[in-house]
Amino acid sequence: MQTQRITDRVATSEPRFVEYPKPDPDAPNVLVVVLDDIGFAQLGCFGAGFETPNIDRLAAGGLRYNRFHVTAVCSATRAALLTGRNHHAVGMGVTEEAALGFPGYTGRIPPTAATLARTLRDHGYNTMAVGKWHLTPQVEYSAAGPFDRWPLGMGFERYYGFLGAETNQWAPELVRDNTPIDPPRTPEEGYHLTEDLVDQAIRMIQDQQQAESRKPFFCYLATGAAHAPHQVPTEWIEPYVGQFDDGWEAWRQRAYDKQVAEGVVPPGTTLTERPEWVPAWDDLSADERRLFARYMEVFAGFVTHTDHHLGRLFDHLEERGLADDTLVMILSDNGASAEGGPTGTVNEAAGWLELNEDVETALAQIDTIGGPDANNHYPWGWAWAGNAPLRLWKRYAWLGGVRTPLVVRWGDRLAEPGGVRQQFCHAVDLYATVLEAAGVEAPASVDGIPQQPVDGASMLPSFRDPGAAEHRTQQYFEMMGSRGIYHDGWKAVTDHVANQFGERAHLGGSHDFDTDRWSLFRLADDFSEADDVAAEHPDVVRRLEGLWWAEAGRNNVLPLFEFPGSMAHMHPGAYPLAESAVYRPGGSPVPVPQLPSQVGGFVLTAHVDVPDGGASGILAALGDRHGGWAFYLLDGRPVATFALLDGARRVAAADPVPVGPHVVELRYLPGRDARAVIAVDGVEVAEGPVPGLVFFPNVSTAAGGLLVGRDRGIAVSADYRPPFPFTGTLDRVELRSGAPDARPESATAIRVAVASD
Repeated sequence: MQTQRITDRVATSEPRFVEYPKPDPDAPNVLVVVLDDIGFAQLGCFGAGFETPNIDRLAAGGLRYNRFHVTAVCSATRAALLTGRNHHAVGMGVTEEAALGFPGYTGRIPPTAATLARTLRDHGYNTMAVGKWHLTPQVEYSAAGPFDRWPLGMGFERYYGFLGAETNQWAPELVRDNTPIDPPRTPEEGYHLTEDLVDQAIRMIQDQQQAESRKPFFCYLATGAAHAPHQVPTEWIEPYVGQFDDGWEAWRQRAYDKQVAEGVVPPGTTLTERPEWVPAWDDLSADERRLFARYMEVFAGFVTHTDHHLGRLFDHLEERGLADDTLVMILSDNGASAEGGPTGTVNEAAGWLELNEDVETALAQIDTIGGPDANNHYPWGWAWAGNAPLRLWKRYAWLGGVRTPLVVRWGDRLAEPGGVRQQFCHAVDLYATVLEAAGVEAPASVDGIPQQPVDGASMLPSFRDPGAAEHRTQQYFEMMGSRGIYHDGWKAVTDHVANQFGERAHLGGSHDFDTDRWSLFRLADDFSEADDVAAEHPDVVRRLEGLWWAEAGRNNVLPLFEFPGSMAHMHPGAYPLAESAVYRPGGSPVPVPQLPSQVGGFVLTAHVDVPDGGASGILAALGDRHGGWAFYLLDGRPVATFALLDGARRVAAADPVPVGPHVVELRYLPGRDARAVIAVDGVEVAEGPVPGLVFFPNVSTAAGGLLVGRDRGIAVSADYRPPFPFTGTLDRVELRSGAPDARPESATAIRVAVASD
C-alpha cells in the first residue's frame, strides 16, 4: 500500500477512507426459517391434514424439495447448514448436551469453518439470528462466556432467542445479544415465544431496512416449535378437536394420499407398514385413544399457530416490497420426534428418563395439555404417522430421521413455481446455495485462518431447471450409532437401535455395532425406503459399507457414539465445578452447568434480616413445576418444594422466622432415604422425605438457572406466583455441593444428556 501523505496542513495532506465491503448489486436478502421436529408429512404442502396456509402460500409461489436431507438431530443439522460442512467435520456429531473429547463430537464449531453469517457479513450483509441456537456448549451458557460460540461470536450482528435445546413456550430463558433477559410479558398476560420471536425478526428487519435499504440482510429464524413441550393457546387447539379420533394409521393414510395427489411423493410409492412397536389404534382402550388424540390436537394447533405468526413475517416482507428480492428457505432440522415414548407424557423431561406417567394419571391432567401447567409430548405413534410414507424418526439414519420438508421461494428467480424438485440434497448444500445466490465465494481463509473444505454444493441450478442434474451423488449419515450412506441412487442403512428412551425394549434391530446389519434400497425407484434388496445385491452393500467407513474417517465420525460409554468423556468447561459459590439478589439466572454439583446433595444457606411484621418471598429458586426446587418464606415460615419428575415434595416449618438477622438453611441429603432438612440458625425446624430423582434435565437443556430473591416464569410451587420477591433483606445465599466431584454421569443423567435434542 502506498504511504499516505500527512503534513501539518489539511490542504497538503492526503485523506483516505475506510473501504466498506459492498455486496453484489443483485445480492438477495436471505431468510432461513428452521422449524424444529417437523416430520416429512407435518406441513400442509407436504401432506399434513392440519393447516399451514402461509407456508403453503410460499410453496405455491416457490418450490418444494422432496428429497432434502438433514442429520437427524438439531445441533448437528444447524451446524451443517451454517457452515456448509458435515456435522462431524465441525465437531457437532451429536447435540451440545453430549459434547465429548473427540474431534467429531466437541460441540465446538472450529474457526476453520466460518459460518454463513460471518461470510455474508464480511461481504456487506447485515446478519441477524432469532430463536433457537443450540450451538453453544452448555458449560459456556453463562455470563462468564466465553462468547465466541454465541451467535454474536459466530458472525451474527444481532441475536434474540434461547441458547439451549428447547425452552418453555410460555416462559422461555431468553438472551438478547450476549445478555440474559426476562420475557417481556408473563404467561398470564398472554405471552408466547413464537409470537415474540416473529415480532423480534420483523423489528430487526424493519430497523435495518429503514437505516439502509440498499444493504441486504441475512435473517436466520429458528422457532422453538414444534419441539416439545407442545404448548399453544387453547383457541388454536379447538379447531382440531375430534380430527384425530380415528387414529394414526388413518391420519398417515390420508397424508400419503394427499402427498401422492399433489406430487410430493411419486406415484407407486409404498406407504411403509406400521411397525409392531406402534400399537394399532383399534387395539387401544377408549381412554388411551381419547388421551392420545388430545396430544395430537395440541401438536396440530401448535404447528398452525407457528404458521400463523410466520405469515406475519412473510406479510411484512411483501408490504415493504422485499418479498421478490428475498431468498426464503424453510426447513425442519430432523424428522418427527418419538421422544414422548409409546404413550406420550405430560412432562417430557420425565419421559427422557422413561418415567412416563400411566394413562390414568395423564388423563387426570388432560385439560392442562398444551398450557403452562403441562410439558407435554405426543406418543410415538404420531411421530411414525408424521413421517409418512417413511420409516422411523428423529435420531435415526433411516429416512424418517433424515428426510424433511424444504420450501424455497425467490421471486421470479425460480422456474415453474409451485413445482416439486426431486434432486437429492442435504443441509450442507444451503451454505453454498446462498453464497452463489449472493455472488460470494467461500473464503479460503478468515482472520488469517485457512478454512477447511466446504462439503456442500450449490442447489441453484435446480432453482432454474427442474431437470437439472443432481449436484450431490454421495452423502453419509450417522447419528448416535445409526449409520447410513447414499451413493448414486442407492442407500444403505444399518439396523442399529440406540440405547435411549427404552427403545431397545421395543424396536427390532441390533444393539451392538459388531452385529449391525446393513439394508439396501434403490432410492431411485423406492422413494420411501420400503424394499430391502440387500440380499440381491451383496456387492453393492459391501461397496457402500466401505464408502461409509471412508467417509467416517474423513469426517471425524470415529469413535462411534455409544451410550452410556461415550458420556464418560464429556468435554469439560474452562474451570471445574466449584465446591461452593455465593450469590446475591438482582442478577440474571446462573445456568446449571456453572452451579456447584447438586447430584450428591447440597446445602443452601441464606443470610436474611426479617423486618417487623415478618417476611415472605423467594430465597432461591431453580427451574419450575416441571422440574426444579424453590426455597422461600411463606407467611414467614421457611418452605422447600422439590418439583421432581414424578411429582412435588414439600417440606415446611411450623413457625415463622423471628424478626432480625438469621441464617436459614436448606439441606438436601440424597440416597435410599433421601430427605430435605430446613434449619434456622443451626436448629432443625423441619424435615421430610424427598424420594425421586433430583436432576432437572428440562432446566439444563433450556439453559435455565438459579435465581436469588425472586422467581420468574412458571413457579416451582402453587404456594406462590412469580416473581414473589423476598420482602425482607436478603444479603446473600451460599450453595454448597454435598459431593463436589459428582458429575451428572449416572445412567439416568446420561440418558437426559443425549436425549435433549
